[in-house]
Amino acid sequence: MELLPNEDVGELRDVVRAFVDKVSPEDEVRRLMETELGHDRAVWRRLAGELGLTGLGVPEEYGGVGGGFQEIAVVLEEMGRALMCTPYLATVVLAAGALLRSPDEAARAEYLPGIVSGETVATLALAEGPADWDDPAVITTTATRTAAGWELTGTKLFVLDGTAASLILVAARTGSEPADIGLFAVEGNAAGLRRTAMTTLDPTRKLARLDFVGVPARLVGEERGAWPVLGHVLDLAVVGLACEQVGGAQRVLDMAVEYAKARIQFARPIGSFQAIKHRCADIALGLDAARSAALYGVWAAATASPELPVAAAIAKVRCSEGFMFAAAENVQVHGGIGFTWEHPAHLYFRRAKSGALLFGDPARHRDRLIEHVTASVESEAL
Repeated sequence: MELLPNEDVGELRDVVRAFVDKVSPEDEVRRLMETELGHDRAVWRRLAGELGLTGLGVPEEYGGVGGGFQEIAVVLEEMGRALMCTPYLATVVLAAGALLRSPDEAARAEYLPGIVSGETVATLALAEGPADWDDPAVITTTATRTAAGWELTGTKLFVLDGTAASLILVAARTGSEPADIGLFAVEGNAAGLRRTAMTTLDPTRKLARLDFVGVPARLVGEERGAWPVLGHVLDLAVVGLACEQVGGAQRVLDMAVEYAKARIQFARPIGSFQAIKHRCADIALGLDAARSAALYGVWAAATASPELPVAAAIAKVRCSEGFMFAAAENVQVHGGIGFTWEHPAHLYFRRAKSGALLFGDPARHRDRLIEHVTASVESEAL
């Protein structure tokens, strides 16, 4: 009930949608996805300065505008609807989320104002393989204490906006136990850091490989206490991605319906044919289920509910599969033109497929859901 639509959220959605529609039309998305940076710095500064969107969820003492995850979810949904090329998910949800949940007050005071102002593009470097998002035991990047501080050595993969970030938060091993993980801040231009853009299915979202060879780093928080923070932030990122996917699924449904009304075959709109009606109806049903799952995740994130891991897993499965189905059916509704590079349908299909794999695929999150439910049942039995 706390997250039902209200006047403030509705106004925020209207403002964000108007802004996104203006700065992120299809031709701009196509232009930016061919660039190395992957986003427009001027638009990023406007997004921060004019709209204050990078300050959502950040307390006023660090320059933020307050609010919570419900507002962030609205922004992500509208950005997903337009495939907006922006480091918002990486900077606001991953990096700022990790800083806000870290016990390191000095790090928050140093880094959050730059994120809020738009001067800093930040990200979180966590995974070292395609299935390594949620298991601290597989992290092999090591942090070594030196006379000058800390140095990092290792490799991180699938780092969102990793080539554009001026601040990179890195999960690294500080001890021999599986959960001995620390969080470290690295400057984007640090000596020994090599950043390489990864070629992926979805050119609208930039991912990078980061190689660390004796890279100087600053410890954020406790030396061995980062994993609970990182696990929580990963759940937030999964829910944020689910909101993006809902926005994308809504757009492809609108696209399919518009085309079905306009395309004429045999002197009739193709939307009058039963097969096309069924496809559009199936997309709508899947979208409703995905939206409900995402809303559950947003509620859990916004209220700091202990149900967040379960809600995040449900959202990842339902929204990833719902968006994939919607994007594929949209291509089918459009027929031959939907398969061409010139049509935007394939861009949404690519985003849907890549998003389904980001932060762990649906199969992995089904396993996570089973693990959480089993643990809960066993705990109640005791």
